[in-house]
Amino acid sequence: MKKSAAKTPVKHKILDAALSVIRSKGYAATTLDELCASAGVTKGAFFHHFKSKEDLAVSAARHWSSVTNEFFENAPYRRLSDPLERVFGYVDFRKEILRGKLPEFTCLVGTMVQEVFDTNPSIRKACQESIFGHAAEVAKDIQLAKKRYAPDSKWTAESLALHIQAVIQGAFILAKAKQDADIAAESVTHLRQYLEFLFEPSNLKKRRKLKLTAR
Repeated sequence: MKKSAAKTPVKHKILDAALSVIRSKGYAATTLDELCASAGVTKGAFFHHFKSKEDLAVSAARHWSSVTNEFFENAPYRRLSDPLERVFGYVDFRKEILRGKLPEFTCLVGTMVQEVFDTNPSIRKACQESIFGHAAEVAKDIQLAKKRYAPDSKWTAESLALHIQAVIQGAFILAKAKQDADIAAESVTHLRQYLEFLFEPSNLKKRRKLKLTAR
C-alpha cells in the first residue's frame, strides 16, 4: 500500500519523484527544480537529504532496487512450485506489465546507465549493482530449473539471467525509439520461445510428466 502524501517522509517523496521524472526525461535533462516540484518539497529540503543531483541518482538506483524487488517478490509467478514454471512466469510477467505510458514500465537504472556509463562512475556502479542484483535473483530459479531439466547444458544460470535482462533492456530501447510498447512485447515473446528451446522438447516432456506425477 502506498502511504498518503502527508505521511510519506520527505526523503522518500524525493526518491519517488526521481523514479518518475528521470524515467520520463532522462537523467541529464532532469533539473532539481523539476524534482522538487514533483516531490512537493523545497530545494532546502532536497539539500538536507542529498548533497547533489548525483547523490540523489545513486540513492534512487538503490531505491529502485528495493521497490522492484518487492514488486517481483509479490508477483503471482513466485507462488509456482516448479522452478522452470517460475522462470517462464517471470518472463510472462515482464510482458504483462508492458502497459501504460513508456516511463511507467521502463527501467530507471537502464535509463540512467545509458547516459552516464562513461562520465559518472558512481551512478554507473549503482546501476550495475541494481541490474546485476536483479539478474542474480532470477538466476536462482534458472539454476534450479537447469539442475532438474537441463543438467548437461553448457550455459550457466548467471549468463542466461543476464541475457534475459539484456533482451528486456533492449526491448525498452526499441519501445522508446518507436514510441510503441508492442515492439517490446514482441521481443519478450521471442525471449520466451528462446528459453523453451534451451530446455529442449525432451526436457519439457519430462517437466510435463513430473507435473502429472505430482497430481
